[in-house]
Order: sequence, then structure tokens, then C-alpha cells
Amino acid sequence: MVLPADFISYTKRLMGEELFNIFEKAIKEEATSSIRVNPLKCDTSRINIPLEGGCIPWCKNSIHGVYLKHRPNFTFDPLLHAGLYYVQEASSMFITKVLSQWVNTPVKMLDLCAAPGGKSTAAKSVLPAGSLLFSNEPMRNRANILSENIAKFGDKDIIVTNNFPSEYKKSGLMFDVILTDVPCSGEGMFRKDEVAIKEWSKQNVENCWQKQREIVSDIWSCLKPGGILIYSTCTFNTKENEENVKWISEELGASFLSVDINDDWCITGSLLNGFTEPVYRFIPGKTKGEGLFMAVLRKNADSIDNDRNSKIKKDKRYKIPKGNNEIMRYANVLLNRDDFDITSNRDEIIAIPQKWKKDFDLAEKNLKVISAGITLGTIKGKDMVPSQQLALSTELNRAIFPVAELIYDDAIAFLRKEAVPLPFDTPKGYVLITYCSVPLGFEKNIGNRANNLYPMEWKIKSSHTPNEDREVLMFDN
Repeated sequence: MVLPADFISYTKRLMGEELFNIFEKAIKEEATSSIRVNPLKCDTSRINIPLEGGCIPWCKNSIHGVYLKHRPNFTFDPLLHAGLYYVQEASSMFITKVLSQWVNTPVKMLDLCAAPGGKSTAAKSVLPAGSLLFSNEPMRNRANILSENIAKFGDKDIIVTNNFPSEYKKSGLMFDVILTDVPCSGEGMFRKDEVAIKEWSKQNVENCWQKQREIVSDIWSCLKPGGILIYSTCTFNTKENEENVKWISEELGASFLSVDINDDWCITGSLLNGFTEPVYRFIPGKTKGEGLFMAVLRKNADSIDNDRNSKIKKDKRYKIPKGNNEIMRYANVLLNRDDFDITSNRDEIIAIPQKWKKDFDLAEKNLKVISAGITLGTIKGKDMVPSQQLALSTELNRAIFPVAELIYDDAIAFLRKEAVPLPFDTPKGYVLITYCSVPLGFEKNIGNRANNLYPMEWKIKSSHTPNEDREVLMFDN
């Protein structure tokens, strides 16, 4: 690894020679692997969580975030695909500490630049019950990846959108909490991504800090007075970090909030001369994780908002048909069917929680909604083909479907979208496929064979199956 000379010169002055030497040595070593367990799906009384690497101390409940001794073949663990855990860099899990301390009642939150979904799922795992999360990604290909990871997480109270901040500004939506994990120069990714090193330049840093201010300025009017803005990057320089949050505070109107941390977490504060507000830096070698900067600000009651222009579009993709009884019959696939409105999006059947239906209506009029609530399935003739999102939802009523439990090799074959034979006595129709009693997806049993309904774009592409390190979480006997 050869670091850019300009980066070395600047960062050494910023950190000081001693800390820079610690950092430089660390990023030339192998990155630490870590996972965050999904509390919605993972029954800790049944699961053996690998604690040999140690717990991540800043997680709300340390057993939900753990370091691994080495990086296993995550692709070949069916429980990863089922959403029982998420592979996430440890420093990024600090969002759970921030939200646990500062959010104690149900909120409406926006994760503005959310792909691939790590911070969104981390946030939703600690937000108070009844909270609604908008998880947004401006780039469409990344928004599809985000939607996949949100589906695997299994929470019904998430809306995934594909919009730029300026479009949110016009939407009419207001939020109690906004997370801006803004695009940055990526200095904190040097250890894990050589492309980040090749793309780094002083000019890119200049471009980034200006773009970051534009993003925050665009979304600022969507934050309620008294609401919380969480600003984060995965970079080290002060232009994109301290100088930007100082600008937010002074120009837009906000006060800094401190987060309770322990000295033994070795989190670094401000590196900008004369700036002493609480900010949180994770520097490899000093902290056990990758590079991260985070600051928490509360919007002042008299904060200046840019003009809002909430022109509402007239077209609606989602419609609740008159005489809704016909599609309401599909609600029996849900555990708490009375909590939902059942709507249609062309040939898809969607279940929207009633408690935030008005927010959904506003979003789908003004934003590009990728997914919301639970997609139950697709209408084919007189039948509904159950969706992959339904299979992975915590609201799935498993009593509706016959179940076929697979052994490991068959589970991997299913995740490769191969034809997996079902037991001879399996009823015809749609069958829920499970591994260790955890849903993976659906097959349609037509008698002499079964059609695999696993999404083509999600399938495991590798034909190789390792002999060891295949399963990260294990079920206790």
C-alpha cells in the first residue's frame, strides 16, 4: 500500500507524528471483521454468537455487535442471507450508541445516503418501537442493494426511496432525526479499498466538502426545529469534518450534543485548532475499526430554513381499490393483519402499516419509493405469488404455508437458485423454505418438480462451497 504524498503530509500534521505512525502501521495490516446481530430475528437463547473476538463496546447491547477472530466466507452462511446478522464495520455501529442516548420516544427518521444499509438497519434496531425510518439512496443501482438488505432485515416500518436531497426538500416530509452519512473522499477506506487510494486527491477533498455542505443545506428544511442531525464521514481531514459541522452550527443554526463514551474506547476528539465541540473520530490503530467521523447536532428553534417548494405530483402508483375486500383476503399471510392497509401497485400487493399511511401517501406522491411496508406478492391470474420480502418479514404468518426444512447443502443450492427437491409428501402450491427453522424464501411445488422463487439478482453466483468457516452463527442443540 502506497499512500499519496499529499495525504501523508497533511494527515501527519493533523494527527501528529506519534498518532500518524500508529495509524499508518494499522492500515497496512488486515482489517478487523465484525458483525451486528439482528435483534428482530435472532433469539439469543437459541443462537451461539461468536464472542471469541470480543464485543463491540459502543453498541447499545454489546452482544449485538461482535468482533470476529478472522473473516469467514460470509457468502456461504444461509443465516446471513436470512437476515439474522449483518456484516458491518465496527466503527459504523457507533450510530447505535448515539441513537440510544438521544432518542427515547418514537420518531420519524431519515437516513439520507443509506446504501448499502448498514447504518439504516443498525439505527432501526435501536429506535424506539413505533418509529418510522426512511432509508434513501440517490443512486438507483445502490438503492436496489439497499432495498435488498432492508428486506433481509425484516422490519415493516421502513420506506426505501431513491431521491436526491433536493427532491426531499420539495416533498413536504419532516423528520425528527436525519442521518447524513455524506459521500466523502474516503480516507477511512484506504485499508479496505485500494481504489479509494487511487482516487484520492487534494482537489477531491475540496470538491467533497463543498458538496457535503450542499447536501446538508438541501435537507436542512426537512429537519424539525429541535430535531437531531447526525453528520458522519469515513474520512480524516478537517475540511470534510470539523470545518463542516462548525459551518452547520454557525450558518444553519444548531448546537452540538455530546455522546457518553468511555476512555478505553480510545475515540479521538477534535483535531481542528481552536474547535473544542464534541466530535468523535475513529482512527485505525487507536480504535479497533475503520476510519469514521461523527458529530451530533440539535437544530435551533429559530434556525434558518431554505425556501420549501412542495409541489405535489398528481400521479399515484399505489392505489387502494374501491371495495377492497378482494385484495384484503391476502392479508391472512400477516400475523397482525388488522394493523395494515392492503394496497396495490400495478400487479403487486403491498401491506402498509396504518399508523404511518399518511407519511407513505405523501412519499409516494413526491418521491421515488422503491419499497414500503411489506410486498406480499404478485398477482398472476387468480393467484398471488408470495414475495421474497414476505418470506423474510417478521410479520410472516408461517401457519399459512407448508414448510420444507433444508439441510446445509440444499440450503446453499436454494440460494444459488437451483432446483431443490422437496419431500415426497409436500403439498402442492407455495412452500416456505427454511434452514434451521429460519425462512429463506419460497418454492412452488407442482408435483413432479418444484420451481425455485428466490430472486435471480440475489442468488449466490459462486459454484464453490468451502469446507470450513461456512456458518458464522450456530444454533445450540
